[in-house]
Amino acid sequence: MAVAFLCPAKTFLPLSSSNCISPSPSSSTSSSFLPQKHNAIPQLPFCGVKTVASGERESAGIPSVSKRGFALSLSSALLLSFSGKTGGNCGALAAVLEAEDDLELLEKVKQDRKKRIERQAIINSSKKETGYLQDLVYKLSKVGQAIDSNDLNTASSVLGTSTDTDWIKNANSAFSKLTSSPEEKAVVDVFNSSISELISSVAKKDMESTKIAFVSSASALEKWTTLTGLVDQLKGL
Repeated sequence: MAVAFLCPAKTFLPLSSSNCISPSPSSSTSSSFLPQKHNAIPQLPFCGVKTVASGERESAGIPSVSKRGFALSLSSALLLSFSGKTGGNCGALAAVLEAEDDLELLEKVKQDRKKRIERQAIINSSKKETGYLQDLVYKLSKVGQAIDSNDLNTASSVLGTSTDTDWIKNANSAFSKLTSSPEEKAVVDVFNSSISELISSVAKKDMESTKIAFVSSASALEKWTTLTGLVDQLKGL
């Protein structure tokens, strides 16, 4: 008759056959086979039962997955599934937005081209004003040459004693007709302020202030002609 080997009730040692003891011969063998429900003290596991360690699980080909790893894997799968379902919609939306951007850009190009055509038409019909501006360029060129030669007397004879001269009045008449944007108007204001300072500095024989005012005047005129599209219409710039 087979004898059941039980582990000691009060000693928790690794489960092996060496840790188990055999019941004494005087003990009744029938008590070992009593049903579990009639035994008040839970029966300890049989010594023959072996627990499987994580290393043994891997060597046996059984994957060891933690709760955290399982949760991460599940989340990744859900994300991939969601992206697969919505990828088509996102692509379609991106295509629509790109098409709208292209339409806006095309419309802007059309508007810019229309403005250039209208501006060129005004320039072509403003021969007199273009002549005034060409005279302004020649005047400033002569003043610049005189300043380079430290000849403020010649510069003064070209400029005059105030801004109330015909060539400055004519230049402002051309500015008024050919200026359209706020930026262009601001540049015209800078030019008029600078030319006034230039006339005053030359009259005072202040060479340094004269040079600064001349550079400011010439730069403002060049910027204005660039903004208005007249830079290619005038010589000497």
